[in-house]
Amino acid sequence: MSAMSWREICLLTGLVILCYWNSLFCGFVFDDVSAILDNKDLRPATPLQNLFRNDFWGTPMSEERSHKSYRPLTVLTFRLNYVFSELNAASYHLLNVVLHAVVCILFMRVCRLFLDGMSSLWAASLFAVHPIHTEAVTGVVGRAELLSSIFLLAAFLAYTKSRSPDHSIVWTPIAVTVILVAAATLCKEQGITVIGICCVYEVFVAQGFTLPALMDTVLQVLRGKHILPYGMLQTLLKLIVLIISTLLLVIIRVQVIQSQLPVFTRFDNPAAVSPTPTRQLTFNYLLPVNAWLLLNPSELCCDWTMGTIPLVETLLDTRNLATAAFYSLVGVLACQSLRDAHSSGKTVIMALSLTILPFIPASNLFFPVGFVVAERVLYVPSMGFCILIAHGFKAVSRKGASKKISWLLMGILLLTHAMKTFNRNWDWESEYTLFTSALKVNKNNAKLWNNVGHALENQNRYEIALRYFLQATRVQPDDIGAHMNVGRTYKNLNLSKEAEEAYMVAKSLMPQIIPGKKYATRVAPNHLNVYINLANLIRANDSRLEEADQLYRQAISMRPDFKQAYISRGELLLKMNKPTEAKDAYLRALELDHTNADLWYNLAIVNIEMKEPAEALRNFNRALELNPRHKLALFNSALLMQESGDARLRPEANRRFLTYIEEEPNDANGYFNLGMLAMDGSENEAAEHWMRKAIHMQAGFRSALFNLALLYSQSQRELDALPVLNELLQYHPEHIKGLILKGDILMNHKKDTHGAKTCFQRILSMDPTNVQGKHNLCVVYFEERDLLRAEQCLQETLAMAPQEEYVRRHLNIVRNKMAAISASGHVLLPVEGATSSVTEGERKERKGQAVSAEAKQGDGNEKNVRKSSPVESSDNQGQDQSTDLEGSQLDKRTKSKSTKEIKDIEKKRAAALKRLEEIERILSGD
Repeated sequence: MSAMSWREICLLTGLVILCYWNSLFCGFVFDDVSAILDNKDLRPATPLQNLFRNDFWGTPMSEERSHKSYRPLTVLTFRLNYVFSELNAASYHLLNVVLHAVVCILFMRVCRLFLDGMSSLWAASLFAVHPIHTEAVTGVVGRAELLSSIFLLAAFLAYTKSRSPDHSIVWTPIAVTVILVAAATLCKEQGITVIGICCVYEVFVAQGFTLPALMDTVLQVLRGKHILPYGMLQTLLKLIVLIISTLLLVIIRVQVIQSQLPVFTRFDNPAAVSPTPTRQLTFNYLLPVNAWLLLNPSELCCDWTMGTIPLVETLLDTRNLATAAFYSLVGVLACQSLRDAHSSGKTVIMALSLTILPFIPASNLFFPVGFVVAERVLYVPSMGFCILIAHGFKAVSRKGASKKISWLLMGILLLTHAMKTFNRNWDWESEYTLFTSALKVNKNNAKLWNNVGHALENQNRYEIALRYFLQATRVQPDDIGAHMNVGRTYKNLNLSKEAEEAYMVAKSLMPQIIPGKKYATRVAPNHLNVYINLANLIRANDSRLEEADQLYRQAISMRPDFKQAYISRGELLLKMNKPTEAKDAYLRALELDHTNADLWYNLAIVNIEMKEPAEALRNFNRALELNPRHKLALFNSALLMQESGDARLRPEANRRFLTYIEEEPNDANGYFNLGMLAMDGSENEAAEHWMRKAIHMQAGFRSALFNLALLYSQSQRELDALPVLNELLQYHPEHIKGLILKGDILMNHKKDTHGAKTCFQRILSMDPTNVQGKHNLCVVYFEERDLLRAEQCLQETLAMAPQEEYVRRHLNIVRNKMAAISASGHVLLPVEGATSSVTEGERKERKGQAVSAEAKQGDGNEKNVRKSSPVESSDNQGQDQSTDLEGSQLDKRTKSKSTKEIKDIEKKRAAALKRLEEIERILSGD
């Protein structure tokens, strides 16, 4: 084997870059969404050991819904990508391009074992530009093929060094081979097939046997005429080591999947559930289909499931001719090469082994897989195909004329393939471009219509998406997922009746329960989401909550490990005011997935409803241990700490709010609550900063505006509070507490009794029973020296609140004042537009009273609490949603004040009463 030159390495690398540089502009599409965007195993917060417990998509291998694709080393590279660039798609695509270049270089080294230098370069160049590889290289999840191929080729190259020049066994390369095979298998399952390739190489290349010679030797030994030659004994020993290694890997793999095959439906692979002979005829026909894609990759499609390839149901189907021709061609090539002792025969047999053996796990011939045809699984088999093409090129280019023609044809082939690959990469730019390009090739696949609809749905183009979903139901009327998509889109269009009808159709298509047969093995887990979606729809009607609960329980009965059903039911039970049952539902879900931060968060919300703040905080902390950047847990745990009134918790609450605004920089609530926390700690400058920031983020922010004005008022900056109150009342003219505070400032600091009177009169026009507004209006009358109106006003106030002693005392003071004036011979007349001449002490008292009354009602701190509730599930997507409870939270806070808040209110009330006594003395003295 001649060494590769740097010129050849640079040429191959250049070809890869020319063909795939535009893939850097592609995003995450198709399976990338589940493997990258939705896979928690990529996040640094997830324990590293989870990569070896979960499947390729982040689902625990122990769960029945797991795909059983065990590829931890591939996921580890995704995680490294995430560490350096998080979800920047370009870095993921760049690494795939680099890996493809490495595969091309290793492949050329393998070719040098069977081909001359130029033929090896042609084979590697064809492999570098072949359009069939776009799914493996441009699709990020195709990295499993790339990594597995690197270890597969490295394992094979290591094995070729296991024979020393004196024909003895060198064990170190064999040990390295076994390790590399294990690594290849941990990247993708087909990596284990390199053991078979090594066995073929050992027998027919390293030992130089032909099939007739091998059979003759074996027969001679069996008849006892010869003993095994030493060379054959060595070969047999090496093969035994390889076979034992393979068996050990298989046993470990079976243990990892816990002896369970993944659950696939007839929509994923229709032939897998078809009867004999349809199943066998169809699976065998798929072999020439894959061969044709290698030979003529003109029409490529990202998804070949469902109705893409109609079933071959009878022997009379003309497509059986293609199957027969394929087997005939492969048989002829195999027979000729196995009988040929020359290098040409060895090249062909190795090319066939590279093509056939790695394809066996995806062939459906021995066990069903979750697809009909997948272009990316042809990545390794295409190596053998490229060797055959290069070998044929070498055979026909020996003479002058044919040499020129063959070179020309090879050049045209490389050029057209490179152009096709480059253009094909643009199809992977987005989900919309990918699936619309697939529909140009195949319009009989309902999944493609669904996926185009999903892409449009993600752009909020619901009406157009609905047309694609409806077309999917026409192409495949029994597609449960398509009807679910129709229902969800109708719901997004606020057409609840039509949405319910679509969900009911999907529900009617679910397989019926068969006694004695486990239901979960006959239905895809995502199809059970029809019960969740339907229940989520009807529970919007409070009169149908029990009906929704019945649907959740039905889903759980069908699949007891259906975690999403427990989560949704827990949310419903909370709405039905059944927190104990909701808690039980979440605890059951946690038994299924105790590493789910959202579940711990939801359980904490239940604890809050059950008035268990300490337990709620513990569960919030558990959620944050699993996901330190869990936004809702950060916000609500900090809010809980703040509401506890414990000054020791303020630093941690502040840290969590700061982390929250890092995650949600556009959410004004985070800045507002930082301001409230600063107010609690008497950090007025910081409080002002955060309140201003909240108001800047959300114009007219009711709570932030009022609390900023209150902050100014409490800091003796009443005139600064006035423009803030004007802004508040511009957006919220009905804000009673704002009107009270504004009236107080106008009366006591601007000496504008007319403006104050307008504020208090507006309050009474909205709420005639408002005691505080009525009393403050009485004070205005007194300021104006209109004692008759003040007396009448206080009488009316006392009738509204006979329990308020201070109103009674003020009434007595006014009456005593009136009596004193009458005794002096003056006549009491109503005063219009009188000016105030009260002392500064009186103004301070009334200001204090207004503010203390405000304090008794709470500082107007309206903080938001959000609860996670599962979004309506589509085919395979699910996420947590937040529900804003701003309106109800103030009531909850008022009803359940902390001990510190109660003490503060009592202090303010005592101070107010003291000031009332002061004003009584002043009024009496006047």
